[in-house]
Amino acid sequence: MDTIYNNIKSAIKENKKLLAVLIDPDKVKVENLGKFTQKINQSIATHIFVGGSTVEENETENVVVELKKHTKLPIILFPGDVIQITDKADGILFLSLISGRNPDYLIVKHVEAVPKLFKSGLEVIPTGYILIENGKETSVECVSKTKPIANDNIETIINTAKAGEYLGQKLIYLEAGSGATHPVNGNIISEVKKRLGVPLIVGGGIRTKEALDLAYNSGADLVVIGTAFEEDERFFEDIKSPLSAKADI
Repeated sequence: MDTIYNNIKSAIKENKKLLAVLIDPDKVKVENLGKFTQKINQSIATHIFVGGSTVEENETENVVVELKKHTKLPIILFPGDVIQITDKADGILFLSLISGRNPDYLIVKHVEAVPKLFKSGLEVIPTGYILIENGKETSVECVSKTKPIANDNIETIINTAKAGEYLGQKLIYLEAGSGATHPVNGNIISEVKKRLGVPLIVGGGIRTKEALDLAYNSGADLVVIGTAFEEDERFFEDIKSPLSAKADI
């Protein structure tokens, strides 16, 4: 049986680049998701992530249920807290904030999540989450009470990513943070990718097609974009799928 994770690995073997659109339930209106999802379907997006640092209970499930009406793309939870877990999604990034030292985000929240996950049927994908300094304080820092790794401390970033892999994380996620002033730089992505034997996700601060291409060319297997679409949905025009472009002719 195919799984989200196996499909990601298969795509990487075929040199396919993956793109996830991140939807924060706090920043969208459920009634507008139909039109928004139509644009996602017409783009090169391969996955939809749903989650945020601070989300009210039931908001995540409402968003996932509505998305399911409009797309067949895999919907994966990107939770900031246990209350964001819903069995209506397809999978969940089981995030461990390995760049920080707050036990709540290394193991405590995970233990709290087990009863929900055990009954859910969600595909659970262990993910090492590494926050990289980007010039401003992010919501992840505020909520988790942790500090990012300085972007000039490449060796620590590499070692943290590799430690995550050794600990059994199936994905490593380099994150500049929501609303980052600049994305994770290409050199960091490249150096981390050289050492890893698991897929690499990169997100935060990517607002142009050029920045997206740079992340891919530097070694990102899956790129996550959220704020760019929140600020200007016309960005979808820049990443329209070839099939959609032909259909518009």
